[in-house]
Amino acid sequence: MKEKDELYMQRAIELANRAGGHNAPNPRVGAVIVHQDKIIGEGYHERCGEGHAEVNAVASVRPEDLRLLAASTIYVTLEPCFHYGKTPPCVELILKHKFPRVVIACKDPFEKVAGQSIQKLKAADVEVVVGILEQEASWVVRRFFTNVQKKRPYILLKFAQSKDGFMGDPSKEIAISNALSKRLVHQWRSEETAIMVGTNTALIDNPQLNNRLFYGRSPLRLVLDRQLRLPDHLYLFDGSIETWVFTAQKKQASQKNVRYVTLDFDENLLPSILEYLYEQKIQSVMIEGGQQLLQGFIAANLWDEAKVLCSNLCLGEGVIAPKIPTQYLQFEEPLGDNWVKTYVNATQNDTSYIQS
Repeated sequence: MKEKDELYMQRAIELANRAGGHNAPNPRVGAVIVHQDKIIGEGYHERCGEGHAEVNAVASVRPEDLRLLAASTIYVTLEPCFHYGKTPPCVELILKHKFPRVVIACKDPFEKVAGQSIQKLKAADVEVVVGILEQEASWVVRRFFTNVQKKRPYILLKFAQSKDGFMGDPSKEIAISNALSKRLVHQWRSEETAIMVGTNTALIDNPQLNNRLFYGRSPLRLVLDRQLRLPDHLYLFDGSIETWVFTAQKKQASQKNVRYVTLDFDENLLPSILEYLYEQKIQSVMIEGGQQLLQGFIAANLWDEAKVLCSNLCLGEGVIAPKIPTQYLQFEEPLGDNWVKTYVNATQNDTSYIQS
């Protein structure tokens, strides 16, 4: 039975991953309905405010097969919701259709759920199995778990570096990564709620910080500008995407799609930014640079994951790339003549699944 449970839960995890970042700040969840070793329904939570995974899985069942739900098992990557939000609680849907067996990968740590759905199902004499592929499913919802448990956004660091350890020139933009890497970066952008850069990166690179090379949405743009030195002609201020500017200057009048946030830059700046973003329900942030900002998050141990694009190009000099402890390196993947190194902060995350 355990092998079959793992097989169907793996499918539910695959479905959960399809959500990308489109359902933030809700978790990425997948569900599979099985009757006599045959999948009769499946779904995932596609967008915030719309049907959850369980709802979509039930909706996918053919009308003539709805009667089979009372003799089926539903596999869910995260404990069904217990509370009313933008949609009704999924635990009620499961009870309504009289599922006799529910298999759950991991419990939901959110205080309005936190095991209550599991207890309600058991009280209704539903067989509940918890912990099937728990580590794998937890990795899928790592952004949500970080939000709930650490009261801050999930932080993904991203940068490119040359073979000799430089990430660019301090006075001009240099292309280090290849075309495949650039497309992959835009996919990553589509999966995170927000993207952040510092003042120098905005001045030198004039980045658009949007998603142009992959399908899906563009993230919220964040920029640090202590003295408000950034000129209005930059892409960041073109009004095409919502942009938040963190500054030490007195509150500025907001303009089209631009919000100014005044903070104390001399004391606990990064924790203050993350606190503000958490209050604004920003689930995850990709930090794209520059070196000082990236190294600041590393030094403060305020990062969860890092994606480093490595090139065979040698620069000889320039801005030295941030240093991430090598013990956090989890795996490397080739990407044409580049490769991607993925680091996971073991002090912030359970890495047992990735290391296995």
